[in-house]
This record gives sequence, structure tokens and C-alpha cells, in this order.
Amino acid sequence: MSDTQRVNIHATAIVVGTRGILFTGPSGSGKSMLAFACLSAARRQGVFSALVADDQVFVSRENDRLVAHRPQTIAGLIELRGSGIIEVDSAPSAALDLAVRVLSSPNDERYPPDNERFALSGLGDIPLVRLWSLFPEPLSALSGLFPAFRGERPF
Repeated sequence: MSDTQRVNIHATAIVVGTRGILFTGPSGSGKSMLAFACLSAARRQGVFSALVADDQVFVSRENDRLVAHRPQTIAGLIELRGSGIIEVDSAPSAALDLAVRVLSSPNDERYPPDNERFALSGLGDIPLVRLWSLFPEPLSALSGLFPAFRGERPF
């Protein structure tokens, strides 16, 4: 496994405080909106937050961490479906701590498997939680769903 190998995935990556979060799911599932809601909530709490990349994320393994990188051509741009593309504060990369699988259908599984992981072939994996796309306070939900975030600001 090479530390310079990058995998291009359809996702949205943000950093809140010191935590990198990767939102995954099919096109139109609400990845960008949940990520934007988390960025906004962190800002309201006075916590650093930034977009790494929206729609297209390069992921590599650096030492023992998965790291998200943005394509320069979309730096600072996030699509709010139905409203257009807006500019937000951005960071060129972030170590990933958590993946969020965005659920958009009431027919999705009600209870996920325990200790679920998001894996990228050849690179490794990170913890995965599932979150409904219309959850009103997604950043708050992450503290309940991912115990490692508890007690950390803003979680």
C-alpha cells in the first residue's frame, strides 16, 4: 500500500474543530446539505469548520490515517441542491475520523450493524455511522452516534 495512492470518491468532506468527517451516499441523498448544516452549526458555536471538498474527494493514506484532499478546481465550493453553488471557507485536506452514510429513504434499514466501518480498498477504513438526511441537528447527532466525539467541542 502506497502512501501516495489517491482514490477519487463521490462524497463530501469537512473538518470541524480537529475532526475530519466524510459524508457518503448516492447522488441526491443530501450529503452536501448535511455537511453544510454541520459547518453552520460549528460556526454558530464559535468552532473552526471548513469544507474540504464537495462531490469529489481524493482520499489517501498518510502514515496510519485516511486523509481527504480537495481538487483545486472546486476549492471552497459546495452545492446546495435546488439553490445553486455557494462559496464557503475551505481547507486543502483533513485527516478523517468518521464517515457518515446519509440515509434519504424511510425504507432504509432502521438499525445499522454494530461497529460499522467505511472501507476504501487498499487504503484502510474508518468508523461509520448512519444519519437521516433530514435530521435537524446533524452535528449534535454525531456526538450520540459516535462516542469518541463526546466531550469534545463542539460535540
